[in-house]
Amino acid sequence: MFMLAIESTCDETAAAVIAANRSVLASRIASQQPIHDRYNGVVPELAARAHLERIVPMVRNVLEESRIDPFNDIAAVAVATEPGLPGSLLVGLSAAKALCIAWGKPLISINHVQAHIYACQIGRSCSIFPCVGFVVSGGHTNLYHCDSPCSWRYLGGTIDDAVGEAFDKVAVMLGLPFPGGPNLSQLAASGNPRAHSFPRPLLAERNSLNLSFSGLKTAVRYHLFGTGKQDFTSLNISAQNRADVAASFQQAVIDCIAGKAEQAVAATNLSRLCVGGGVCANLALRSRLESMSQKIGCELVLAPPELCTDNAVMGALAWEKYHLQEFSPLEIDIQPGLMRGK
Repeated sequence: MFMLAIESTCDETAAAVIAANRSVLASRIASQQPIHDRYNGVVPELAARAHLERIVPMVRNVLEESRIDPFNDIAAVAVATEPGLPGSLLVGLSAAKALCIAWGKPLISINHVQAHIYACQIGRSCSIFPCVGFVVSGGHTNLYHCDSPCSWRYLGGTIDDAVGEAFDKVAVMLGLPFPGGPNLSQLAASGNPRAHSFPRPLLAERNSLNLSFSGLKTAVRYHLFGTGKQDFTSLNISAQNRADVAASFQQAVIDCIAGKAEQAVAATNLSRLCVGGGVCANLALRSRLESMSQKIGCELVLAPPELCTDNAVMGALAWEKYHLQEFSPLEIDIQPGLMRGK
């Protein structure tokens, strides 16, 4: 049997067909990057309209590629219903409900953040649970105590900007195109991470697993433009200085993430750390997490780079709910706000 998974929480329209053993028969992602480029960020209304145009072709493509009969071969339809942009979530949920009715299949709702952690499970024969789960993405920067795939407890997270959001905003200051995070990381590769001493907010707070990136972002802004009125189009610094600022900012972020990950492992007495989310694709961060985990003797499981950004394959989490018979009624609604845990 197979699972059809749908992802539409933000600006990626994705669908996948996943076998019960978590092997992937087909996976497609439609990016909306060209739509949002001019705004240096995702515009919710435009994202929802783009999902409307792409959701049916994405589902049709994965069904054709997998060569399965949905009436006989599909066990259930999975869809991310929380958290995310309201309009985007509604498109995915409406499509999933319609398919469930047409095919006579059960509906399984999944949490997008939880699925990012589950992406670490894909391709592994042994269970990653229990673990400390750390989601670092454009909209989320949260730590969880994960007892099992469907049982997890919030430990701490950002009290302001998500890490990916901070990357994108600093990228705008540096005149980099959208999406800012990957472009800033590319620029940072040619810079000196010790050139500028930016703050590491909350890193010294040993009794809290919360993070903060708003002050770090502001420190970069003041460094580049001073404390007066800022015009991000008037940045006049050398190419090397620009790279140094990017590298120094990135290093501060990495120090905060690695530091809080280490604190979370110590606080929970767990021996496994699983990290997912778009920012987990950052090579410098992955390297630092590897060295940190080796230092403290903790097993590190990083989501595969191709499963770090939003995708439907991580919807394989729905198989865990399927085996527990945790189906959702067709009356279920979206939950746009961030759910911190169960």
